[in-house]
Amino acid sequence: MTDDQLRAVFKALADARRLAIVHMLERGGEVCACNLLDGLDITQPTLSHHMKVLCDSGLVQCRKDSRWCYYSVDAGAARKMSAAFALLADTASDVGDGDEPAGACSCARQGSCSCSN
Repeated sequence: MTDDQLRAVFKALADARRLAIVHMLERGGEVCACNLLDGLDITQPTLSHHMKVLCDSGLVQCRKDSRWCYYSVDAGAARKMSAAFALLADTASDVGDGDEPAGACSCARQGSCSCSN
């Protein structure tokens, strides 16, 4: 997953309604848009907007069957997100617990540090 793709997913999930939609999709597998509307207090155009953002991010996929749209979490994107979080966790554990700074910040070297205040 590229940085741009990862950024798009995080941006999509930053909205509370879209996060709720993803939770509904996780529990329900493939879900018809009409069933998503039943579980949310939003209009159809608003749902359509949120689904476009989620689909454009690559996290959700849409299958059209006649007039109906069925949405599901893209398993490949979910695995890539999981790998990105694992990398973040590995990096965080390599840095340490934060008790000791890795080195002086640039403003400390210039004598104008306010980082520790």
